[in-house]
Amino acid sequence: MEKLLQRNQAQLDRTKTDFVRYLHDEIHWEARLNAILGARGVGKTTLAHLISKQLRLNFFKLSAINSGVKDIREIIEHARRMGRTNILFIDEIHRFSKSQQDSLLGAVEEGIITLIGATTENPSFEVISPLLSRCQVYVLKPLE
Repeated sequence: MEKLLQRNQAQLDRTKTDFVRYLHDEIHWEARLNAILGARGVGKTTLAHLISKQLRLNFFKLSAINSGVKDIREIIEHARRMGRTNILFIDEIHRFSKSQQDSLLGAVEEGIITLIGATTENPSFEVISPLLSRCQVYVLKPLE
């Protein structure tokens, strides 16, 4: 039984790695903004963590519920000092106001951050057009 569990765990680890490599190859991370749309619990945050780990990028996380422009600016400044591309994951990005979303645009355009926004809402209606026009949207569906 233990050998079966080890074999299944090894297969799962390979599958995760293969999936992240597929995403990396598919996206090429030229897009500086990516939106992950999906219901609660489908793995949006986990996917963002896997991507940053696989690409060996620093990972910053904010929740739109309890973050503001000051928090965004602090992370952008910290990322700028690090001198390389970093991933900023914003959970529930659809809850950010227009001014909060506007504060992300410069850092996205400069390549200081690669923004991954997770949302349960259609980004076409909730994300400002300057960000949306630079965005690749991925839809995650629950496993059955």
